Amino acid sequence: MLAPIDLDIHAGEVVGYLGPNGAGKTTTVKILTGITAEFHGSAEVCGFDVRKQPLEVKKRIGYVPEVAALYESLSPLEYLTFVGRVHHLDDALIERRAGEMLNLLGLAGEQRTPMFNFSKGMKQKVLFTAGVIHDPAVLFLDEPLSGLDVNAVMLVKEVIAQLARAGKAIFYTSHLMDVVQSVCDRIVILSQGRVLADGSFAQLQEQQGQDQSLENIFFKLTRSVDHVAMASRFVQALV
Repeated sequence: MLAPIDLDIHAGEVVGYLGPNGAGKTTTVKILTGITAEFHGSAEVCGFDVRKQPLEVKKRIGYVPEVAALYESLSPLEYLTFVGRVHHLDDALIERRAGEMLNLLGLAGEQRTPMFNFSKGMKQKVLFTAGVIHDPAVLFLDEPLSGLDVNAVMLVKEVIAQLARAGKAIFYTSHLMDVVQSVCDRIVILSQGRVLADGSFAQLQEQQGQDQSLENIFFKLTRSVDHVAMASRFVQALV
């Protein structure tokens, strides 16, 4: 359940959106991407009302979900051609962008191979490419590094940084605290539908106590369970 929140995200920002399961992260993304119109209040993306002008919003956003149902009978190039055409891109531009990005992500030899037997990481690379191929002004990322190998993780993190420097607004949801800490300019912590903290990592440290990791700050703010005690009980159950 998402309580009323007041949140602005600006061009050039990478905003990490953190919270326990059920905190309202997915609901927020569904609202801002126009997937759901069932909410109170108002929300705008690039100046367009997400409830009244969802198609205008969708023209300007990219979305990379953690898990998505790809059309696995298609090859990456066929799938990306479909996505590009939805965004009214020329086929030649689609093929050039898709070919270059898939090549850089290590899928040069798989561009025309049906995705039936692709690994999770390979599918994630296709999803990421689909999310950015139309050069969106706003990019929503939900665990975008899930399943990627180390080299791909480093590349995608640098791509995110460079997209932000190019003026894109990036909304990044994740449970990986170390990645959020290193990638995001600003961090919003959500619990039970309410924003508990909003600022840079340095600002959160200043508010919550210096020398604390983001993980400890998150634990403190969200009143998470005592993981040490819980782990001990879990292991004892095996004895």
